[in-house]
Amino acid sequence: MARSTSADPDLVAMLSQLFDDYRAARSAPREVIDFDAELWARLDELGLTRLTASEQSGGSGASWFDGAALLALAAGAGAPVPLLEHGFLAAWLLEAAGLPNDGRLRTVCRPDPAGVALNVTYGRDAASIVALFEDGDEWRVADVPVDRRSITRGRNLAGEPSETVEFDLADLAAGATVEEEVGEQFHLRGALARCAQVCGAFERIVELVVAHVREREQFGRPIGRFQAVQRLVADLAAEASLARAATDTAVARATDSDWTDPGLLFAVGVAKSCVGHAASVVVRNAHQALGAIGTTLEHELHTLTKPALARRSEFGSIHEWDETLTRLATSAGHDRLWSLVTTGRAAPPH
Repeated sequence: MARSTSADPDLVAMLSQLFDDYRAARSAPREVIDFDAELWARLDELGLTRLTASEQSGGSGASWFDGAALLALAAGAGAPVPLLEHGFLAAWLLEAAGLPNDGRLRTVCRPDPAGVALNVTYGRDAASIVALFEDGDEWRVADVPVDRRSITRGRNLAGEPSETVEFDLADLAAGATVEEEVGEQFHLRGALARCAQVCGAFERIVELVVAHVREREQFGRPIGRFQAVQRLVADLAAEASLARAATDTAVARATDSDWTDPGLLFAVGVAKSCVGHAASVVVRNAHQALGAIGTTLEHELHTLTKPALARRSEFGSIHEWDETLTRLATSAGHDRLWSLVTTGRAAPPH
């Protein structure tokens, strides 16, 4: 059977309708974002909260093509649920460690050597936190329940729950050991999943901006007729398309190789860099095109632009990923640079 090169169209249609309905029925946006338990229950009922986890571990066994579509559409609807944390990372870590997954709400983090983890999204809502801990020369995965952690509540730029969590080192050290590649992949998986989410927000932003400049009139004609506005829209649409192309390329490489392709570091780095730099243009131009209406609390725009800015620096900042790409390009040298660009890795010299 030929391998699929895109998300299941029936799944995408169902997800599009689901999140369109959610967007239409939700209450007016607020300054802070809280976990939507009702939406989460609906997603869980449909088998979407662990979409890419294997069926043996209680997941749906879908591909990352399908997973990326879920993340993008949920982000485009501003859905306040930890799909990435619970289903894409925590479920994967538990499976890699051979630990049970009972489906309770989980988030994920990487504590420092002292057992402290920063910016743990939806930590206050999770029944358990799956921690990936570097213990000397070993990687460990610990599933730590709510009554064995200390949480200092906070919010990120988007207004989402983002906590500081302190673990007992004994709990982390008692975690199951996993292969070194699990520790290495965690960063790549998280970075690529964040790219998919930001791309989903970009696509909804483009829809909002295009609709606005067509409908809003100034001096007797739609503002989209003015060249300055057209340039704003063209630039943000081009940046969103570039970010999507880079992300789709990395998703395809990860899916086709089951995350074993040695060129994934380069592919994910390109996606993270393109998405990160695009965020500046997309967010700035969108707010300029919508003007004052786009800055109001009641308008949908901030539920997309703020998360895009918050997520672009998670699992590595733009600067860090740009440095990674620079290092890879420099090591490839002039003769092997094209091989790096086309395959994600530099071919050995002849």
